Amino acid sequence: MKLLHPKLIDLSLGRVERLLAKLGSPHQALPPVVHIAGTNGKGSVTAYLKAMLTAAGHRVHVYTSPHLVRFHERIELAGADGLTRPIGEADLVDILSRTQAVNKGDDITQFEITTAAAFLAFAEHPADIVLLEVGLGGRLDATNVIDRPALTVLTPISLDHADKLGNTIECIAAEKAGILKHGVTCVVSQQDDAVHGVIAREATRIGTRTVVWGQDYDAYEQRGRLVVQKSDRLLDLPLPGLFGRHQIVNAGTAVAAALELGAFAIEEQAIERGLTTVRWPARMQRLDEGPLPSLLHPGAELWLDGGHNPAAGSFIAQSLADLEERAPKPLYLIVGMMGLKDAEGFLTSFRGLAREIVTVPIPGAHEAPFTPETLAEVARSAAIDAEAAPSIEAALRRVEALAPGPKRVLITGSLYLAGQVLALQEGVEPQAN
Repeated sequence: MKLLHPKLIDLSLGRVERLLAKLGSPHQALPPVVHIAGTNGKGSVTAYLKAMLTAAGHRVHVYTSPHLVRFHERIELAGADGLTRPIGEADLVDILSRTQAVNKGDDITQFEITTAAAFLAFAEHPADIVLLEVGLGGRLDATNVIDRPALTVLTPISLDHADKLGNTIECIAAEKAGILKHGVTCVVSQQDDAVHGVIAREATRIGTRTVVWGQDYDAYEQRGRLVVQKSDRLLDLPLPGLFGRHQIVNAGTAVAAALELGAFAIEEQAIERGLTTVRWPARMQRLDEGPLPSLLHPGAELWLDGGHNPAAGSFIAQSLADLEERAPKPLYLIVGMMGLKDAEGFLTSFRGLAREIVTVPIPGAHEAPFTPETLAEVARSAAIDAEAAPSIEAALRRVEALAPGPKRVLITGSLYLAGQVLALQEGVEPQAN
């Protein structure tokens, strides 16, 4: 898509509000909206809710970003059969063409015009509910033109995008809490105390009810099951289909949100089915077959996760430590990261866990990534052995040379890198973000 505004990211609502008015305000003609913000876990929570609502027989539209392989992934439409799928090529071309024609060359960012086009598609295709994921921040994100959602959700908030949202967790929490609306319940996931304080003050200021992790609900693993507890209800559920201890938090948050959507009558059976059938690529995803696993020893494990900030690094490292406890294998990381990320903060969690890191470039990234050489230096400064490789395939071959037998390999550090990996697996060219 042609970039019509000189800045790729420029947080503001004025441009998208102007465009939506020209389009006939499709954002005011949507089914009920669940608006989801946070630093980590918002995609997973969205995926769980989508699976639960679909299992309950509801037609669900979904808006997420960034995409991994194809741009179409960002806009998912409910079909006549009740299943939700990425928008088709013809529909995507149609809505983008109409949106750009109405915009008439006015300043607009890619995310803003995509968001307006998504609202147009959602308004023109029947559905029961829209799951709307914030792109960046919340208060000034283009999705925040929805002034009366059915529910808001705040997933775990931590330091990320400090150059755009503020360099303290309190500043970032205030931006995320900007999606709260008067009289609209907000489900709040597990948070640091400082974040809780910011959210509580904002909720009091605007007059909204919150359902808070650790106060109004809790979730934990017990005897191989997921237990979600509220003051008036106890649910004994199967463990979530997405791997990792942090998914207990994400799944528990999604269950709490589902229970708040009383009008949609999501029964426990649908919640159970959603938890087990959920799919969300590049979140501790094991790659068992395809061209990349074939570069490794048959007894090797290859994993993929798009985590890219210190909190995500901690979650991923915990998941790998759990795997190591169950089935010990030497661990190697293949890492590529965007240049504005806290690479040392992300990598520090793997100290003492990973034998070595092989760093790689991220071709076609919309912002400047770390060069493999610079990222390797950062890893070594975090006391982890590291070397650079020119590609993902070369990195896998290097790991195989370092440890020819059974081993565990994780490719991580960026959703854009994860998209490259999935495209290689599928034998296609990834579409630029």
